Amino acid sequence: MNEPPIDLALRDNAARPAPDPYRSDAPNVVVIVLDDLGFAQLGCYGSSIDTPNIDRLAGRGVRFTNFHTTAVCSPTRACLLTGRNHHRVGMGMLPDLPVNFPAYTGQFPDGAATIAEILRDEGYATTAIGKWHLVPRDQRATGPYRMWPTGVGFDRYYGFLNGETNQWTPNLVRDQQHVEPPASPDEGYHLDADLADEAIQQLRELHLHQPDRPFFLWYATGSPHAPHQAPPEWIDRYRGRFDGGWDVAREETFARQRELGVVPDDAVLSERPPWVEAWTDVAPDRQRLYARMMEVFAGFLSHTDHHIGRVLDEIESLGQGDNTIVALVSDNGASAEGGPNGSWNQMRHYVSDEADDIDEELDHLDDLGGFRSSGHYPWGWALAGNTPFRRWKRYTLEGGVRDPLIISWPDRLSSPGSIRHQYTHAVDLPMTLLDLAGIPLPERVGGVEQLSFDGVSIAEVLHDPDRAHPRTEQYYECWGSRAYYADGWKAVTNHVNQLTMVERELVEGSDDFAQD
Repeated sequence: MNEPPIDLALRDNAARPAPDPYRSDAPNVVVIVLDDLGFAQLGCYGSSIDTPNIDRLAGRGVRFTNFHTTAVCSPTRACLLTGRNHHRVGMGMLPDLPVNFPAYTGQFPDGAATIAEILRDEGYATTAIGKWHLVPRDQRATGPYRMWPTGVGFDRYYGFLNGETNQWTPNLVRDQQHVEPPASPDEGYHLDADLADEAIQQLRELHLHQPDRPFFLWYATGSPHAPHQAPPEWIDRYRGRFDGGWDVAREETFARQRELGVVPDDAVLSERPPWVEAWTDVAPDRQRLYARMMEVFAGFLSHTDHHIGRVLDEIESLGQGDNTIVALVSDNGASAEGGPNGSWNQMRHYVSDEADDIDEELDHLDDLGGFRSSGHYPWGWALAGNTPFRRWKRYTLEGGVRDPLIISWPDRLSSPGSIRHQYTHAVDLPMTLLDLAGIPLPERVGGVEQLSFDGVSIAEVLHDPDRAHPRTEQYYECWGSRAYYADGWKAVTNHVNQLTMVERELVEGSDDFAQD
């Protein structure tokens, strides 16, 4: 019987091994996004707060002193994910109140693929852990899921969709399913530990089944955003550390920043605005309250640092440390949403314009940081957290938009522990990570033609401290406040309307507000 003719092309293809769906030597990419962390709140940026794991990351990488965000979380996250300015991708403001104007829909348009989608197309395993806050409010229960992490390039997700959540009893989502926390506060549960546990478990699973597959981990803590909550042993280690108050803290932090080279020797510390009380004018009982609120924040941040360290240690233990690019950022400056006095229950500031009841706050002093509090520190500590700059989150002054950025890649960066002063912006980070990973910017993703990118790569700056500024212009807009940066100059206007009545009486009556 005659054999059927053999298709030689088919035979040759059958003998050829299938191509790998990914480069086995491709670097892993980890982006760590801290929430409401000020420029001066990490040890490696001059803080007295203990952040040894993040400091270790800085010691292995490069710190930027001139990195900028959008002054509020969701717009910054949109920039970090898409490489486009936030208004171009529908995230001109928080997605909690989406409207039909293109810049404020709370949804990425077609053609604005995320770095997760690009990396997934290159064979990366992609996972998002932690805070998201990029889903329109009316889509956070049962979808649609287009703006959930699994809809924009992430294979897996574990975290919370809202802008904030209780660290003891968070509103959790796994992939596209709302789930209960795995334990109760009485059983020792805390969100930061849970997020680290999940990241570690996923890394181990991937290494077990596909040990040479590169991964992209988006790790976004809910901290140190309010509510400030941490185990008591982490808070108590700071007892008495902040009794000197925010004015002394600013001076001491500024001195450390100059010593570290985070600010130049000729830098000038911004003046404390007159509507932020001098610490010496604060009554002793309120000093005790405000100092404890800062102790809670510091314990919260150190606790966060500890669990970030656990994730980094796991990457090391899997033999992936040297070939993992890690970028750590904050999404905006320190938050002053606690108002002039802070609160054991910061939610009251969202629903009431009544003056703070200091006696009630003192009654709850021992609850701060625990299960029975939803606390936030006073704005004097936010000012200190943004040393040496003016203002804080929501303002397009530097206190709102200048934030830490650390990039580490032990395999390729030759000047560990160094500092860069070149101007850069959140839209530049995706371009930089793709450039470092050797991945060109795509013209099409999923068959859809891509919008132009606003970001530029700062990879060359990582290798050359004398490299010219890769970005020379950038606009800002947040809640009506606007700014424009060009060639070292910045023009700013202030029209922030998100103030309580009490805050407005203090701020708008001051010369400082009129001059901003």
